[in-house]
Amino acid sequence: MAGLLGKKLGMSNVFTQDGNRVPVTMIEVGPCKITNIRTVEKDGYSALQLGFGEKKESKTTKPVLGYFKKNNLTISRTLREFRIDDSSSYKIGDELTAAFFVEGEKIKVRGLSKGKGFQGVMKRHGFGGVGGTTHGQSDRLRAPGSIGASSYPSRVFKGQRMAGRKGYESVTVRNLKVVKIVPEKNLILVKGAVPGSINSIVELHK
Repeated sequence: MAGLLGKKLGMSNVFTQDGNRVPVTMIEVGPCKITNIRTVEKDGYSALQLGFGEKKESKTTKPVLGYFKKNNLTISRTLREFRIDDSSSYKIGDELTAAFFVEGEKIKVRGLSKGKGFQGVMKRHGFGGVGGTTHGQSDRLRAPGSIGASSYPSRVFKGQRMAGRKGYESVTVRNLKVVKIVPEKNLILVKGAVPGSINSIVELHK
């Protein structure tokens, strides 16, 4: 198994035995149910499809609803696939919990970063602005300035940094240490920050 699905609950801190304070992110991991199994013979690759959370029947499409009822599964709100080397030891309906991880090991966490909406070049790319108030400007302090050349090449280069949508992108943070596991509450405390807002879905990989 490569990883599990979880929900970011927020940040806190714990104290080590020598009195040092460690900032941690609390993640509710699982329980995740195996909703489908991909095999090399049928699909060309080996993976497990995991489901996390619950969803109402009224908000589920008929094909998906039929599949879950056929396998006697509760409808999952989020589905993700995790590649594995061998899926023969698993079966549909198996439940995976936070006990999958071990305290002290390092994992990587992937999630969607916070969306900031449409932002200017200073906030989005760290531009310094144009000129200053001493040059008689009143409305161009946070502008990007010139975006291209004059006579040649008479166009704007591809990839030019401009204003636009900031955030809400897939971000992966590696080498996060598992500080503590609370199996009865399906909680994992990892050192440092993980991407995403509170209650957002994250992937935890070995």
